Amino acid sequence: MRPRVKQGILLVPSLLTTVNAFAGFYALIAAMNGLVYQAGAAILLAMLFDVLDGQVARYTRSASRFGLEYDALVDLLSFGVAPGILLYTWALQPHARMGWLAVFLYVICGALRLARFNVQSRPEKAGDFVGLPIPGAAGVVASAVMFFEAFAPLPAPPALGVALMAYSLAFLMVSNLGYRSFKKLQLRERKPFHLLVGSVLLLIIVAAFPHLSLFLGLFAYALSGPVERLWSLTQVRVKRLAKSTED
Repeated sequence: MRPRVKQGILLVPSLLTTVNAFAGFYALIAAMNGLVYQAGAAILLAMLFDVLDGQVARYTRSASRFGLEYDALVDLLSFGVAPGILLYTWALQPHARMGWLAVFLYVICGALRLARFNVQSRPEKAGDFVGLPIPGAAGVVASAVMFFEAFAPLPAPPALGVALMAYSLAFLMVSNLGYRSFKKLQLRERKPFHLLVGSVLLLIIVAAFPHLSLFLGLFAYALSGPVERLWSLTQVRVKRLAKSTED
């Protein structure tokens, strides 16, 4: 009985990854049929199951090389190809070469980001990320599309701006900038009371303005890597200037 229970536990993360693949495949089909809002929502749903399968694998100590490779292949579908096609059908299709080249760069940089992560990752270690994670880039794309589609009277963003967003996300994914992984958060430990109050206020804001909150939150996460790098460089320069003035 014990080996059977162990095999059942190992199946759970793979099943969650499969649901991630289903959501990503639906997003791809929806984007190809012009249902861009539904495609964006499916990508966000895929992000949720991507987080869940990793958490379950760590909680059950069932992380494996097979799971890592399977998750990477699914992530390329859900967070690489699907957001790329979504960008193309939403704003870049009328611009021919400029449009599909921007999409291709986004997809190939996402694939490179996943390959680098697989080579450098260790199942027992959960540190910060090097480069923008591909789910984060896909979240920016999906939330941006949903934001503009939810407020239809707003003018659609120019194709040049969408292409620049794709190029920027591609660069951030393959960069050496550091990003927080939030895997070390200890939710079981006691926390200050004001954190509970802040969490409740955050939930209220998200519930009141869901599209704007998702877009701004994911966009801020994408910018957090460059901002932290600039801040650290500024701190180093300040210390050097202080040391030179003392000498």
